[in-house]
Amino acid sequence: MRAGGRLRRAAFAAFLAFATACAAQTGSAVYPGKDWERVSEPESAGFSRARLDALRSYLRTLDTTAMMVVAGGRVVFEYGDVTRLSYLASVRKSVLAMLYGNYVASGKIRLQTTLRELGFTDIQGLLPIEQEATIEHLLTARSGIYHPASNPGDSTAMAPPRGSQKPGTYFLYNNWDFNAAGAIFERLTGRDIYDALETDLARPVEMQDFDRSKQKKAGDAKRSMYPAYHMWLSTRDMARLGYLMLREGAWAGRQVIPRDWARKIVSLVTPLSELNPLPQRENAYGTGQLWGYGYMWWVWDAPGRAGPMAGAYTGMGAYGQYLTVLPALDVVVAHKTDPQEPRTTASNERRPRSVSAAEYFTALQMVIAARCGERCR
Repeated sequence: MRAGGRLRRAAFAAFLAFATACAAQTGSAVYPGKDWERVSEPESAGFSRARLDALRSYLRTLDTTAMMVVAGGRVVFEYGDVTRLSYLASVRKSVLAMLYGNYVASGKIRLQTTLRELGFTDIQGLLPIEQEATIEHLLTARSGIYHPASNPGDSTAMAPPRGSQKPGTYFLYNNWDFNAAGAIFERLTGRDIYDALETDLARPVEMQDFDRSKQKKAGDAKRSMYPAYHMWLSTRDMARLGYLMLREGAWAGRQVIPRDWARKIVSLVTPLSELNPLPQRENAYGTGQLWGYGYMWWVWDAPGRAGPMAGAYTGMGAYGQYLTVLPALDVVVAHKTDPQEPRTTASNERRPRSVSAAEYFTALQMVIAARCGERCR
């Protein structure tokens, strides 16, 4: 390992040691109604105003469109326009995992059903070994199916040869799996994903900005018959989904998602040490972003998994879409960019707004430091 990687790991280890003491609980949970309740004095919620001001200054150096931090159900930090609807990118997959819960519980969806039993195929067909993949394998990105996906943004360029991996044995972040999981959801439930998004999640958590007409599928039908189910939500509505997950599927006295399912989808299925391809793993160790994988959610997998990140999980999407839940701190962080609003660079180039994983992770550490810092209890 290079010296730089060792230094980053050492610095991150020091940060974790510093922050472990601050995993104290915030006040009693509340639920937002038509709007979020806001904390007027961050210190009353155990946050440092000075450190949050530093976070705000840092975000101004990035392409961040909006960010919201919720602690105990109250907003302690807002940046940018949290009402703007924008692209979720791959956070859509984490939302689909949430949608699956009620239909798994009712028996409409059986996770162990194979693609062979479903008669499920695609443009290039599926190999006999690929037909043995189950719905659960799709949700955990362990299907072993490397058929081209209808949309880019995954690791299939580095996939093993088709038919070389037995379903369930090898993780690869593969949009074919995720898009197929969406198509199977619609087939077995008889519902459009976006209709389910509205009735099963948006209405129960009282999203403020949800617009059914904005939700559109896309993809190259010549590559795969299964399009990507892209989603557009506001930052403050995305935070509601994170808070629903933090409360294990409960919302103001109603169990919107089965509690067992809410726990299951953020349980660790693929440890960081088993992520593929290898460069993805090495980069994670080098930068301290120690995420394994669950059911379409990334799950924190640091050694010992202690401290303020204990039990953490996150949705991650291209260009800087993040929805992170920190159960040890009773905190939800929603972060958005809007790639459809290009930014002009110093050289007058127009490029999509984008915040890297490393930049967001720095912001996340600043949130934790604002909650902890000298005020750790």
